[in-house]
Amino acid sequence: MATILGKNFIGYALSAESERQFKAYVPATDSYLPETFQCATVEEVNKTMELAEKAFDNYSQVPPAERAAFLIAITEEILGLGDQLLERASQETGLPITRLQGERARTVNQLTQFAELLREGSWVEASIDTALPDRSPVPKPDIRKMLVPIGPVIVFGSSNFPFAYSVAGVDPGPALAAGNPVIVKAHPAHPGVSDLTAQAIVRAAQRTGMPDGTFSMLYDDGFEVGTALVKHPASKAVGFTGSYRGGMALYRLAQEREEPIPVFAEMGSVNPIVVLPEYLKNNAVQLGKTLASSVSLGAGQFCTNPGLVFTAKTEGLEAFQDSYKNEILRTPSATMLTAGICKTYSKLRGEALEQPEVSALAISEIHSEAQNQAEASIALVSGKNFIANPKLHEEVFGPFSLLIVCDNTDELYDAVAHLKGQLTATLIAEEAEVAQYPKIVRQLAKISGRFIMNGVPTGVEVCPSIHHGGPFPATADSKFTSVGRHSILRFVRPQSFQNWPDSLLPDELKNSNPLGIFRLVDNVQTREAIH
Repeated sequence: MATILGKNFIGYALSAESERQFKAYVPATDSYLPETFQCATVEEVNKTMELAEKAFDNYSQVPPAERAAFLIAITEEILGLGDQLLERASQETGLPITRLQGERARTVNQLTQFAELLREGSWVEASIDTALPDRSPVPKPDIRKMLVPIGPVIVFGSSNFPFAYSVAGVDPGPALAAGNPVIVKAHPAHPGVSDLTAQAIVRAAQRTGMPDGTFSMLYDDGFEVGTALVKHPASKAVGFTGSYRGGMALYRLAQEREEPIPVFAEMGSVNPIVVLPEYLKNNAVQLGKTLASSVSLGAGQFCTNPGLVFTAKTEGLEAFQDSYKNEILRTPSATMLTAGICKTYSKLRGEALEQPEVSALAISEIHSEAQNQAEASIALVSGKNFIANPKLHEEVFGPFSLLIVCDNTDELYDAVAHLKGQLTATLIAEEAEVAQYPKIVRQLAKISGRFIMNGVPTGVEVCPSIHHGGPFPATADSKFTSVGRHSILRFVRPQSFQNWPDSLLPDELKNSNPLGIFRLVDNVQTREAIH
């Protein structure tokens, strides 16, 4: 499966020289597939980055419509792989085909939305202040501003989304759309899926005439390649989804460089859910079913898994607990992504259950004979003991959630106030009772990137208004989203042009507006017809 660096592969690099090798793991059977994947060498990292640096000068100047065509070609190539891609992904991840069909559709949809964004053009935030040569006492120069690409972007594929957060996912898509070359460090948990997807991108790049070095992918089952990529002087940004430890390691590497670069890291979240008394009284049984389904979805391997549920001692609590418990008991065990993830889940769940005053409320009683199985589990603790034990505030990656029962809503607020930044926070409440608990509402809003009412955090809608990010430590920078059209803003920077002749300006800033994009011209938004 070796592919040589070169223009015919648009910089796609799979080492044929490295002595380090690994195979794709099949978690459901605790076995390995026959192909061998060879880890890239530091020399290949350097060659790849040289290609990307050269590509940037050309790819950044490719017209938006042509970049859009490239993105659409990627979607066509991915869909053209058909069941081969889905079946390989299911082998390497243990995820069911139906889940992977939805994730593939989401990935294609993301790329399609960025193609539409490129054609529409407003994302460059073009702003034009025309000259006033007769202004007194000082003439006003002609100043125009827009967002421009930043340079080669390093992307680390995640383990839990082999499509949507991987080779063609939420980081490569907007980075390519913005005009930046992308170098993916493939996740070793699904190398075959990564290979198929990378080849699809290569074919799309060849079809649409993209410059050599626009896209590259490197393998490694350790840290050497990722470290070299982040430290390389040609790298200008990093996209990462994974653990807090991994994200912070990359962040520190990026800040220690001679030229520090941004690291857009999503690093985990416990996604607290707060249930207020009136809602609990009116909807106890259904709420238990809803939360059990969310906790166990995808073996709990979502960054938005609801790890903490808070409520107070009130009417409906017993019925809710019974419903929640019974649903978890009836939830079948599920295959986790890797043996390491399964082992860590068991370890962290065990540590949580061993904490003082924590009791197991329910552990799934339906077990599969497949390997690397995770049982859905919920535990119970008082608000007082939760507040006193920071260990209980930490994420357990998998189908586990902790129910915190507080003596009253004042203690409930104190418990929530001990939480750090989160991707999401959820308020379960009757509309009329929200105004009765302003402190709880404000605190949840303060710590979250997406604030949900009467829903569950699992399931991220790809649309312009989504914000998939949150205050530290959920992400390295809460100002940015990794999902939706605004995720492109991670990989651009503003640039002003002063007193440039119209003929030499970027098309987005010319007086004629040949692209027909929305611009702010002398503080008035305008869009001229496309000619």
